Amino acid sequence: MVIGVIIGALTGVLSGFGVGGGTLLLLWMTAVQGMGQAQAGGVNLLYFIACALPASIGHIKNGLIEKRAVFWCVVLGAPACIAGAFLAAGMDTELLKRLFGGFILAIGLREIFYRQKPQPR
Repeated sequence: MVIGVIIGALTGVLSGFGVGGGTLLLLWMTAVQGMGQAQAGGVNLLYFIACALPASIGHIKNGLIEKRAVFWCVVLGAPACIAGAFLAAGMDTELLKRLFGGFILAIGLREIFYRQKPQPR
């Protein structure tokens, strides 16, 4: 249990930095703890709510939130999340695990090899 608390705290800090601590937590729960994909996803959603609020307050305070982007993310993201939840609920969990693993791998490779152009000042 102590290790679980430490992992939760570390992924919470990473989430606050915008690193994707929830994804790391999901990987921990499925790969190390042996939790099922659906159950780990549910825990991860509750975890995200707890981490997102304080992180959002900090980002708002520092002027790092683009209101137009938030609007479109909510308007388009909410229906997409609902559709994705229904789609995932009907999928085989092994296929879902493989798709998620491939997605995480693709994002990781993109982050390693993508170079952002310097912004003019």
